[in-house]
Amino acid sequence: MPFALRRMPYLPLIDRPPITWPGNARVALWIAPNIEHYEYLPVFDGKRDPWPRTPYPDVRGYSHFDYGNRVGIWRLFDLFDRHRIRCTVSLSLAVLWHYPEIARAMIERNWDFMSHGFYNTQYLTALDEEQERAYLRDNIETFRAYTGRQLKGFFGPSSSSTERTPDLLAELGFHYHCDFLHDDQPMPIGVKSGRLISVPYSMETNDGPVLRTAGDGSYFAKICKAQFDRLYQEGAKSGQVMCIAVHPCWAGQPHRIRHLDEALDYILSHDGVWLTTADDISDYFLAHHYDAMAAHAASLAG
Repeated sequence: MPFALRRMPYLPLIDRPPITWPGNARVALWIAPNIEHYEYLPVFDGKRDPWPRTPYPDVRGYSHFDYGNRVGIWRLFDLFDRHRIRCTVSLSLAVLWHYPEIARAMIERNWDFMSHGFYNTQYLTALDEEQERAYLRDNIETFRAYTGRQLKGFFGPSSSSTERTPDLLAELGFHYHCDFLHDDQPMPIGVKSGRLISVPYSMETNDGPVLRTAGDGSYFAKICKAQFDRLYQEGAKSGQVMCIAVHPCWAGQPHRIRHLDEALDYILSHDGVWLTTADDISDYFLAHHYDAMAAHAASLAG
C-alpha cells in the first residue's frame, strides 16, 4: 500500500459511519488563533529560509507579526470574550516566556492549546529522528511546566513536519495532529503504535492566506459564512467540523476585525452549532467514533 494511504486511509464521504456531536449538533465549530513568535535573527537550517525576502533582519516581515502580539491580539481577546468563545490556540510555545501578559490572558480564559512548536522560524524538516523525538518531548515538558496541563494537539511550526512526525506524536501521547487538511471530519491517522487522529484545521477559512491576497476584507466574512452554510447542510446527515483560523497580525488589524465579528455573529445565530475546542472534538471523537471509523478504514483496505 502506498505510504500516503497508510497514513491517511482513503474514506470516501459517501459511505462512512455517521458522526453525531453532543446535542445532535450539525457542526462542531472551533476557533484557532495562531499566537506565534518569529525570531528577529533566526538561524538558517540549510533547508528552509525563514525570511526569504531579504537578508536578516527582515524588519518589515518581523514587524508585521510583532504588531499582532503588541496590538492585534488584544482586539481578538475582546472580540472572543464578547462572543463567549473559548479558543484553541495554535501556540508558539516561546510566547509563554516572551509575552507573559499574553500567556496570562490565555490561561485566565481557560483556553485550550495545541503546540505550534517553539518558534515559527524553526522547523522540523532538518531534524533527525532522535532530535525530533527530543524536540517533541521538550514541547510536552515546557507546556506542562508553564500551565500544569497535558498537551494533546500538535500543528507543525509553519506547517513543517517529517515522515516520522505522526508516529512520534502517537508514541509520546499526543491525541491529534492538525497538519492534515484532507477532510471536514476527524479521521484516524495511520501510526506505528497507539492512536492519533486529525482534527480538521483550515487554510481556506484562514485569515493568513486569504487576507494576504484579498483586497476587500469582507471576502473573509463571505467565505466563512459560505463554508458554514454548506457544512451545516451536510451536518444534518453526519456531523461536520469547521475551523476558523486567525492571526492577530491579520484579523486583528483595525480595518479587518469587523469582518471576523460579522462571520461569528452569523454562524453563532444558528441552532445546532457545537462551539467547542479542538481538544474536546478530539476527546469526543476518540471516545465515540474512532473505533467505528478505524474499522471502516480497515474494511476498505482489506
